[in-house]
Amino acid sequence: MILFVLASSLLASGKNIWSSPSHSLCRDSGRSSATGGLLPTHMTHRSSPCLFALSSDNLINNQLNFVCVSTALGCGSPPIEPYSSRVVNGVDARPNSWPWQISLQYERSGEWRHTCGGSLIAENWVMTAAHCINSKFTYRVFVGKHNLVKEELSAKAILTEKIIVHEKWNPIFVAFGNDVALIKLAEPVVLSDQVQLACLPAAGSLLPNLYPCYVTGWGRLYTGGPIAENLQQALMPVADHATCSQPDWWGSTLRTSMVCGGGDGIVGGCNGDSGGPLNCKNDQEGTWEVHGIASFVSGMGCNYVRKPTVFTRVSAFNDWIDQVAPPSIVQWSASSP
Repeated sequence: MILFVLASSLLASGKNIWSSPSHSLCRDSGRSSATGGLLPTHMTHRSSPCLFALSSDNLINNQLNFVCVSTALGCGSPPIEPYSSRVVNGVDARPNSWPWQISLQYERSGEWRHTCGGSLIAENWVMTAAHCINSKFTYRVFVGKHNLVKEELSAKAILTEKIIVHEKWNPIFVAFGNDVALIKLAEPVVLSDQVQLACLPAAGSLLPNLYPCYVTGWGRLYTGGPIAENLQQALMPVADHATCSQPDWWGSTLRTSMVCGGGDGIVGGCNGDSGGPLNCKNDQEGTWEVHGIASFVSGMGCNYVRKPTVFTRVSAFNDWIDQVAPPSIVQWSASSP
């Protein structure tokens, strides 16, 4: 079986862990439960298909004070409400309505190029796909971004301090799973209405079939098409494991550490969406959670019937994420949707 990843950069080769000079970090001493409105009521600190990848060709005291105020709001509650229509075709997202969405960019020939999406899970940590990372490149993370080509006051580019790829990720066999990586930023972000943290689902959380979620990213607008300038969003209902593992869907390629979205042949992730979030509303807590990391699509095309976009299932990697990033700074939901 031939597997291809979703990033425009070269495939990662093995386990990639590297560091740049260390920087002082902003850390909270802990988080209390948030209550009221739409904020969470509980918060813990913490035949053989061909696959094709989704990626595309201040003063410290003031900062600390601002972060403390912002993190008290919890996670997954965007101040700017996203569009939540049931339109199946992708549309321009409302600017900064998915404030944990980041653009992962690499440097080539003196230019920075978007390659993947990702999710801001702590002030100095980003979650993305392992296949987005190649040790030959220098990366930066853009937070607060909506349009990739325009200057935006809400946006800031931050270099990386280190990148940790899951030790069991195999770049030769994408379908083996473990397509997850964490990026430690060289400096913590300043949270604002345009830059917020993602909530991660409780360990083992499984979404029912057809649960409404949204995929977001700057990926190609269609197979072989141009990269989107504005952040796109599209309704992408979950296809549960029983459905997505059927022989005429993904069959035995699908692992329990993965989750599928779409499959209607109309909407799917595409090159440049890799590493980005599958955003699902937790109706019990009133917050958005990132349940998936965009991993791969069918080599037959981005929007192919019964070949939904496959995501790394975040709730299968809680322990690994807590081992890499200090558990006190990553916000997990306490209940399933």
